[in-house]
Amino acid sequence: MTESVPDQAVPGPELAGPTDPEGWLALPDVAERLDVSISKVHQMIRDRELLAVRRDGIRRIPAELVANETVLKHLPGVLNLLADNGYDDEAALRWLYEPDDTLPGNTPAAALSGDQAREVKRRAQALGF
Repeated sequence: MTESVPDQAVPGPELAGPTDPEGWLALPDVAERLDVSISKVHQMIRDRELLAVRRDGIRRIPAELVANETVLKHLPGVLNLLADNGYDDEAALRWLYEPDDTLPGNTPAAALSGDQAREVKRRAQALGF
């Protein structure tokens, strides 16, 4: 008998691209974590409140973008700024996880959960200029 571990991020190595996050969540896991329906998760993706990309044929969301029971506060704003600058979901993912030694956590995604979230938004906005 195997036991499943609910709401656990899938480790990244077999799913990861060059600048991918370390852990992934499938959409049903995100719905459970946020305590919303799966259709609400799909709506959040369409509204750029969440970022989902296909890995191994399954749409997944970087685990660190869903903090506890909420989406990171500044994530929707950053995703909209990136989309306004022509970034598709894959390009936005690459930008969020591109190593940057000038930010805490060394990536814009990691900095979104700390004091530098506004700096990440400012940098995303500056991409258009």
